[in-house]
Amino acid sequence: MSTALTVCQAVNLPAALAPDLAAAVNYAKAEKAPATRKAYGTDFRLFAAWCEVKGAASLPASPETVAAFLAAEAGQGVKPSTLGRRVAAIRYAHKLATLPTPTDAEAVKATVRGIRRTFGGAKVKKTPAVAARMKGMVATAPDGLAGLRDRALLLLGFAGAFRRSELVALDVADIEQAEAGLRIRIRHSKTDQEGEGATVAIARGEVACPVKALMAWLDTAGISTGPVFRPINKAGTVADSRLTDRSVANIVKAYAGRAGFDASTYSGHSLRSGFLTSAAGNGASIFKMMDVSRHKSVDTLRGYVRDAELFKDHAGAGLL
Repeated sequence: MSTALTVCQAVNLPAALAPDLAAAVNYAKAEKAPATRKAYGTDFRLFAAWCEVKGAASLPASPETVAAFLAAEAGQGVKPSTLGRRVAAIRYAHKLATLPTPTDAEAVKATVRGIRRTFGGAKVKKTPAVAARMKGMVATAPDGLAGLRDRALLLLGFAGAFRRSELVALDVADIEQAEAGLRIRIRHSKTDQEGEGATVAIARGEVACPVKALMAWLDTAGISTGPVFRPINKAGTVADSRLTDRSVANIVKAYAGRAGFDASTYSGHSLRSGFLTSAAGNGASIFKMMDVSRHKSVDTLRGYVRDAELFKDHAGAGLL
């Protein structure tokens, strides 16, 4: 409420509008995924703290203040990709407050371009957990509940090209068994801001079957309702709560290390990229890949196809 009242005062609106304006702000926030809002909140708090130390205003902020902040962050070794998110957070905060966005100024844009040119702006791609490597990773799963859970999580995450957030959000009610495999209902995802949902088909496997792995985990853990993937304490008790996004990433890294791979190059996204890279290499139709991955853009998937076929029919093959 206090923020809405401050905005009313800043743009000379009646104070009586404050309650409805606060509600409007809450609705506006709902357009972003919770993880995005959390990241933006952290980024803007860092900006606000820096402004307080420097004696500058953070809301509204001047373009010069934002540019100076970005330069200071770059000097501290913050990656250009992270700075891009900082800029987005500052822009978002100003838009929510119906204030002019300082990030649109050329001074800020030029600073960002200069930082990227100086420090490099290319994203470091994580290693895809392709099918052959995935089989090696799950083969190292230990006996017991944790091993069953991790095996199910890895295989299902790969087979459904799921994002970390989608995996941990799964409930038992989202799973429907079919003769050919499973139908998994994704109630909400990163690219489904309206919450329309989508259904993903999970095919059975011959060597490492995601369907059998998932059923073995649920049956052994006695899970019939609620979250599918849950924490397990040292005493072997399965919690009622969900695993976190970070837990998924940690599990992927751990099993990559168990299989003898460089764990530092793997992440939760390795499951999704592993499926797409493997499917492309196996000659799958890009549209069939989109049925699983739920990508909205064909251009995004072309990158996976290109990577998988980098040496196929190479122009230099046989020349030397």
